[in-house]
Amino acid sequence: MTQATQNKSPDLMDIMARLEDRKLPPVHLWDPDYCADIDMRIARDGTWFYMGSPINRKRMVRLFSTVLRRDDDQKFYLVTPVEKLGIAVEDAPFVAVEADIHDAGPGQAIVFRTNVDEEVIAGPENPIRVDTDPNTGEPSPYVLVRSNLWALIARPVFYQLVEQAEEREVDGKTMLGLSSQSAFFVIGPTAEGG
Repeated sequence: MTQATQNKSPDLMDIMARLEDRKLPPVHLWDPDYCADIDMRIARDGTWFYMGSPINRKRMVRLFSTVLRRDDDQKFYLVTPVEKLGIAVEDAPFVAVEADIHDAGPGQAIVFRTNVDEEVIAGPENPIRVDTDPNTGEPSPYVLVRSNLWALIARPVFYQLVEQAEEREVDGKTMLGLSSQSAFFVIGPTAEGG
């Protein structure tokens, strides 16, 4: 279910503690030799495929997602201490399927949940960005999950967040944006200010 809601429960402090306690493999420390590209692909909707067939076991997808890395060559790899396997990603490796706004107001925080049940709190270390297709003008919103790995914000979630957006002056223009953890993220111009 995709949603963006204002919520005070579970407590934001509990979410932050959970995120601090989260243990992910230290893929950034591993430097194995590149082995090969494998026939694995992550579709734009977040579905993982192996040899053309969707991987339907969510626990397996979740496990793979913990060893996913994007290197300086902008390619995606599954990394273990002994091997590095290239995979294809159509857009972003994750999809933000829910967003909850905690403590609405000046100190609010937007907590996203991805398609692999990973939580991330938007803020200075996990910014929100919106890319706009130059031909169609269609926005593609993202939130940084971790270390060069972004989540595409699902369209219904983004539209619900837009309803919570606020207007601010940015570089002499009135822009629409979202606040989270004392950071303001521009998501587009207002009808009058753009």
